[in-house]
Amino acid sequence: MNTHLLSKSTFIKGLQCEKQLFLYKHYPELQDKISDIQQAVFDRGHEVGRLAQQLFPGGIDASPQSFRDYSDALKLTSELIYKKTNAIYEASFQFNDVLVVADIVARDGDKWKIYEVKSSTNVSNTYLMDAAVQYYVITNLGIEISDFSIITIDTSYYRQGELDINALFKSESVLKRIEKQQDFIAEKVEVLKKVAVSKVVPEIPIGEYCLTPYTCSYYNHCWKNIPQDSVFDISGMHLRKKFELLNSGIVKMKDIPPGLPLPKNQRLQVDSFINNKTIIDCDEIKTFLNSFNYPLYYLDFESFQPAIPLYNNSQPYQQIPFQYSLHVKDNPDAELKHYEYLAEANGDPRIDFIKRLLQDIGSEGDIVVYNKSYEIGRLKELGRDFPEYEKELALLIDRVIDLMIPFQKKCYYAPSMKGSFSIKYVLPALVKELDYENMEIANGVSASLGFENLQNETDMFRINEIRNQLLEYCKLDTYAMVKIHEKLLEIINHEDQ
Repeated sequence: MNTHLLSKSTFIKGLQCEKQLFLYKHYPELQDKISDIQQAVFDRGHEVGRLAQQLFPGGIDASPQSFRDYSDALKLTSELIYKKTNAIYEASFQFNDVLVVADIVARDGDKWKIYEVKSSTNVSNTYLMDAAVQYYVITNLGIEISDFSIITIDTSYYRQGELDINALFKSESVLKRIEKQQDFIAEKVEVLKKVAVSKVVPEIPIGEYCLTPYTCSYYNHCWKNIPQDSVFDISGMHLRKKFELLNSGIVKMKDIPPGLPLPKNQRLQVDSFINNKTIIDCDEIKTFLNSFNYPLYYLDFESFQPAIPLYNNSQPYQQIPFQYSLHVKDNPDAELKHYEYLAEANGDPRIDFIKRLLQDIGSEGDIVVYNKSYEIGRLKELGRDFPEYEKELALLIDRVIDLMIPFQKKCYYAPSMKGSFSIKYVLPALVKELDYENMEIANGVSASLGFENLQNETDMFRINEIRNQLLEYCKLDTYAMVKIHEKLLEIINHEDQ
């Protein structure tokens, strides 16, 4: 049975923090649970990797039968290299107790080209380290590498017709850069091997590296002694500054000295928390609300971002709207009406989305959204991709009012908002009977993943369950805007009395 001390993934963990590597090797049960969002990122990476294999057709898959034992995979890869196979997918190599798996190995005469595939859109320093450790292992086995490239997704690709994988992907040679890293890699391998077999937990305090380049998989374990309402909850403060406060002995927000220089919004958050004081600027709120023109259309979109463009007139990672909720009040005393749309997961949702939206939304009155840059961005993209609707969509953009403004400007601020003006914090601060707690889908990212999962879901019960969750979530977003608006009206009316 094949054994190894390091893989390229554990090497990267050790580069980030040696304590993370030690815990991973000795206490895997202490890891944070992989979130649905993280799992979706992993799944997307695998999907992109499989698709990129088509750039080198006819290759042989050398993946292991079990990820617990790479013995057969190493043997098969060695045989395929010896036979000068044109292309090998998931090729395994091991040297000096370090195991690496190369996404694609392509023959180049008597030498080889290595390709690492990433679902990202650019080459990061972490990807370079990933490539460098692969180069270290493969070249030390006596295999000559003529080039090493990282394949990423080209967001300039605009799909028209059948998917063009040659246009979807871009390849960047990193050979010269990773050759320069080989002395560092060799030294670090020896250091990290000792960490992997050590019996003593490295004494490493929490630091910025806990969150860079990725959130450590032992974040909750290592940060368990940081209390709620700590300096780490100060919104907009650089992480380095937060650690400066921590290292000076200031852990809780309430312990921040009154004379400590802070930017205006950070000082407001700290003082509001310490004094348990809500900030209300009635004059500014009144001016803002008086600008509203009925009928009011409270609107919220949901969209998803497939890495591989599924439809014509779309690009990789483009936001594709698939759902909206619309609450309508014809006048301040009118009964609240609700309209909603959720696309079926069987084709491009955008044309039907546009038609239904134009049908449900009137030609007069303001369109109230929360964070208008998002909805306006989607409307502009829809107009660009479907120019026959561009003028009608532009008219909608002209009517948009952003309900976020009074909270963004701190015209209303409560301690429970924790320095944020996100609707997820504003809603429970103003309307205590409403919040997003205990919802299966409780944020835009989860909604996006929910609809993306529907693309391949076949269980009708699960499909209906996800669709109902999506409808419930999006409806709450617009109903929340209605109730926040009503609460702001109550505040200024009470002030006038």
